Amino acid sequence: MSAHARKPRPWSLSKGAVNAALVLVTLYTMLPLGWLLTASAKNAPDLVGGNSLSLSNLHLGENLHGLATADGGIYFRWYLNSLLYAGGGALLCAFICVCAGYAFEVYRFPGKEKLFGLVLVGVLVPTTALALPMYLLASKVGIVNTFWAVFIPSLVFPFGVYLSRIFVAGYVPGEVLEAARMDGAGELRTFWSIGLRMVMPGFVTVFLFQFTAIWNNFFLPLVMLSDDRLFPVSLGLYTWNAQTRSFPEFYPLVVTGSLVAVIPLVVAFVALQRHWKAGLTAGSVK
Repeated sequence: MSAHARKPRPWSLSKGAVNAALVLVTLYTMLPLGWLLTASAKNAPDLVGGNSLSLSNLHLGENLHGLATADGGIYFRWYLNSLLYAGGGALLCAFICVCAGYAFEVYRFPGKEKLFGLVLVGVLVPTTALALPMYLLASKVGIVNTFWAVFIPSLVFPFGVYLSRIFVAGYVPGEVLEAARMDGAGELRTFWSIGLRMVMPGFVTVFLFQFTAIWNNFFLPLVMLSDDRLFPVSLGLYTWNAQTRSFPEFYPLVVTGSLVAVIPLVVAFVALQRHWKAGLTAGSVK
């Protein structure tokens, strides 16, 4: 074998470096989840003593029972609240965003681009900066410390409108809409039967983005709510975690509750990933 043949190829070295970097990133990403899986099965002495990564002395069943019975079973009340806030809010928000994105892309009306510019400005404003103004508005309306104080703000998602317009531009050919109009379909029928179905990957994307954001939302419920029966899971676990210094028995409840709180996010991503398919309308105008 010649010396030239034994010389390592540059592309193989770069490929190995990339694979090594991917492995490190994967381990870094999975380590917190691995800790959560093992720590959720530990009791308070093991968690306080730093013995959370071992696979011995597991008490997952006891922790789940304690989670279900603590404070009268309020954890699953928080869980139901989060499902209502995130599930209902994300579903309605995604529909509103797709409707707005469809209108911005398909129709012409005065001031369209200026109005869309305001939407883009809304993308740049952090949601935490809006918490206090929203609280003042909710106080004037009289919905502070109610379900609506958290649910209504979750329907506003400027980035979802922007993303929906991009999806409509890429997935909804104008020729198809014109053909539907020529066949006698009204604008609502055209949107519902054709436009919405074609842009379903965008709908699912906006839904998952907003579902995750609402499920993990903490600051807005903290500002708006004082009744613990209206708390989402994030705020409820925070109140338990604040008591762990005085009552260490809350440690297993917080960790186990955090593990159970991840399940809807995993289920949503696994169940809806099949809708992320490119080229759903490829060749539709041929």
